[in-house]
Amino acid sequence: MTAISLGIPSVPTRLAERRKSRQIQVGSVAVGGDAPVSVQSMTTTRTSDIGATLQQIAELTASGCQIVRVACPTQDDADALAVIARKSSIPVIADIHFQPKYVFAAIDAGCAAVRVNPGNIKQFDDKVKEIARAAKDAGTPIRIGVNAGSLDARLLKKYGKATPEALVESALWEASLFEEHDFRDIKISVKHNDPVVMVEAYRQLAAQCDYPLHLGVTEAGPAFQGTIKSAVAFGALLSQGIGDTIRVSLSAPPAEEIKVGIQILESLNLRQRRLEIVSCPSCGRAQVDVYKLAEEVTAGLDGMTVPLRVAVMGCVVNGPGEAREADLGVASGNGKGQIFVKGEVIKTVPESKIVETLIEEALKIAEQMEKDGVASGEPTVAIAG
Repeated sequence: MTAISLGIPSVPTRLAERRKSRQIQVGSVAVGGDAPVSVQSMTTTRTSDIGATLQQIAELTASGCQIVRVACPTQDDADALAVIARKSSIPVIADIHFQPKYVFAAIDAGCAAVRVNPGNIKQFDDKVKEIARAAKDAGTPIRIGVNAGSLDARLLKKYGKATPEALVESALWEASLFEEHDFRDIKISVKHNDPVVMVEAYRQLAAQCDYPLHLGVTEAGPAFQGTIKSAVAFGALLSQGIGDTIRVSLSAPPAEEIKVGIQILESLNLRQRRLEIVSCPSCGRAQVDVYKLAEEVTAGLDGMTVPLRVAVMGCVVNGPGEAREADLGVASGNGKGQIFVKGEVIKTVPESKIVETLIEEALKIAEQMEKDGVASGEPTVAIAG
């Protein structure tokens, strides 16, 4: 008699193969090709205030930011770039609008890359030859950053508004001008505040070039709205293998952008998962305070550096099954909790001891994982019911 496996079916680690793009080097961070998708943000300080800007860059770096962009609207800002680029622990990109002279200043200052917005730099096309030569000599990549809100007037007239086709045409036109001067150290973004328009623009762009793509929903809005819009748009594209670096644009402190960006990548298995809370909305079946348990367990595991999955369950419907699938878990009910380690019940404890016991067991598992040489990451916590 043939045995039938009732084990958990395998699932793909990624939803799609990454789009094949050329790779560029933004300072110490590779972008495109087979490099991991990187997370960026932008400082909100005046760049000319070197101390404040470097402080914010340090905070972003601590949050997991890999590349940072700084605004350069004035000569004072341009003058500050050299110090900031030298002292920043992550690559600095100068963000240039309106004045092409600041592009050259950023290259001379040693910035890791320069972002240019062709739609609002006067006579930009006439300067491409000089910019290409300077960037090539310095080994400085250029991001062609097309925005719906500042689309070239010629294309607005042609298309009537910032359609996906208009955004793509603008980006590819500018890229072709650089290509005429044998410069291809380029990445491209085509941002729009509408996720549907943005997704379609990137899909079209991905099909028409092999440049690495920087994803962004521009002016995404306040934290909640912007998080949703960015997650939807990035998820749609990254799940198809499109996207090489991302920036979540929020009307919130920059470090919040990094948290959201990292969580999006983790959710798609595009980087090792950190502390992840998967919790039920609770219901009449729950026999413990799921919200309180979730908060206390999360706080107790903060700072752990190994990938650990912990399930904290609030009722008997899904609890035992979810707890068994985790490295560590609890199925709660009737004032007590069954503690699972690697799918096996090791003890039953009173409800008042659940959090304490989970943290204690998590530390034991983490210590063993470190001894076994498990790759460093952060814990994954599932809380459901």
